[in-house]
Amino acid sequence: MLQHPQIDPVALQIGPVAIHWYGLMYLLGFAAVWLLGRWRIRQGRRDFSLRDLEDIIFYSVIGVIAGGRLGYALIYKPAYYLSHPLEILYLWEGGMSFHGGLVGVIVVLLWYARSRDRHLLDVGDFIAPMIPLGLAAGRWGNFVNGELWGRPTDLPWGMVFPYVDALPRHPSQLYQMAFEGLLLFVVLWLYSSKPRKRGKVSGLFLMGYGTARFLVEFTREPDDFLGLLAGGLSMGQLLSIPMVLAGALIFWKSSEKSSPEQTG
Repeated sequence: MLQHPQIDPVALQIGPVAIHWYGLMYLLGFAAVWLLGRWRIRQGRRDFSLRDLEDIIFYSVIGVIAGGRLGYALIYKPAYYLSHPLEILYLWEGGMSFHGGLVGVIVVLLWYARSRDRHLLDVGDFIAPMIPLGLAAGRWGNFVNGELWGRPTDLPWGMVFPYVDALPRHPSQLYQMAFEGLLLFVVLWLYSSKPRKRGKVSGLFLMGYGTARFLVEFTREPDDFLGLLAGGLSMGQLLSIPMVLAGALIFWKSSEKSSPEQTG
């Protein structure tokens, strides 16, 4: 049985200004995307420039924050936030939805692609292989904060979260970091290292993340204000199902094209 280290969520305090580890993990994630994107451009993605990469990251930050917060408010606690709409802006209180953030990113990248006369899937195929490292950083931030803990377990690596109870629980944040982050990164990075038909990499990302999230959710404690929903599934699982289906459809449709656009 392991013990959660209970790391102080505040990494640095300068007077009244507190810099949280979770915020630093977001910055680290976007920095990883920037560095890997530069490497991809140098290795042959000449259809994208450094300026394109920086614009994509800038708009993605907006999409992640706006979509993630709105998604959390409207999907997880709609009644509360409709009664307290200004609190949607209280980002420092926590509460972000990955699926909402994904929708936000898709919306801003769709605008970006149209404004640059590009195909949305070309942009997605370029950026998707780098995203899992950013997700891994975010899940490490969840672990540092001691949030999103797992269900009780008798496995030897069960971890006690003292501020929850004395039961050993799955360290589900670390599972998500490993599968949605590190493993998915390796799969996408290797797959995208060769030219692929337009949409293949984007479709694989959606299928990979959705599948990993669906499976890991079986070990994660559901939100106490929601519990388990239809079919004994969590909200995260229900939202991941259409994600997997959309990814499979994109992947399948890209295979049908007789003279495909190729990305890699």
